[in-house]
Amino acid sequence: MPDARAAAAPPPMPSAPERAKEFMLFGRRVPAESLVAGLHVVSTPIGNLKDISIRALNALAAADVVLAEDTRVSGKLLSHYGVATPMISYHDHNAARMRPQVMERLARGEAIALISDAGTPLVSDPGYRLVTDAIEAGFPVTAIPGASALLAALAIAGLPTDRFFFEGFLPPKSAARRARLKALAAIPGTLVLYESPGRAAEAVADAAAMLGARRAVVARELTKLHEEAIRGALPDVARDLAARDVVRGEIVILIAPAEEGESSAEDSEASLDALLGAALANVSLKQAVADVAARTGEPRRVVYARALALTGKS
Repeated sequence: MPDARAAAAPPPMPSAPERAKEFMLFGRRVPAESLVAGLHVVSTPIGNLKDISIRALNALAAADVVLAEDTRVSGKLLSHYGVATPMISYHDHNAARMRPQVMERLARGEAIALISDAGTPLVSDPGYRLVTDAIEAGFPVTAIPGASALLAALAIAGLPTDRFFFEGFLPPKSAARRARLKALAAIPGTLVLYESPGRAAEAVADAAAMLGARRAVVARELTKLHEEAIRGALPDVARDLAARDVVRGEIVILIAPAEEGESSAEDSEASLDALLGAALANVSLKQAVADVAARTGEPRRVVYARALALTGKS
């Protein structure tokens, strides 16, 4: 006789329906075209969500998984465009542990999208080792280009674009930052730097000290509501930033190359003015003079005279 318990056993649970591989565009749901297996490096907006490309949306919707630097940040983008692709965190602190798992998924023939919090991945963002490992293993690696703070800032700066050097973030400490700026001084092209808002004023002041009165632009909040480009000679831009109570937003600093015959203005009044302007915004005149004299090696009397001139107390 048949086993009554077996006959009464419930049927197996149906598998969960496959997620819809689609995205929203102009209020309509658009089915995503299939994506070839491999690693897809996808650029995302740096601020304005409208700056994403249709190809990027398709890749995010069609991928088997999205590797995101911060899933909370990227989740807002995916939600805005109705993309339901699962996300996995991939950042500097877990990359060594996550890479083998990602490589296993690539070996299974999955299509994986790599994004950063904003802009083009690998440009001052994680992903370099993953891309090199994928290439060495023979997996396809595809770029899906789009927004980049580096290129957006260059486009609006009004500085030479035929040659430029992207340095990324300078060292956080002034002494190391000044040493690096000194090393960059001879590069015959526009320098492009990233900086945190909290260090922007000090970084530009150090740039004025090491590079003199070169033309410069500080671009902040690019593509966002409060987008701004602060233009002028380095000492003037440094004073502008030092006079602000707070500097907000993502910062790109661009510095023109030295003009023919231009020498370093490390000991110039303009350099001292920039450093003093930044110091006086935070400490007393006496302390500012002491700090700037120690950093530059200038005689205290020279620095004091410039400080008095700046504050109108001479």
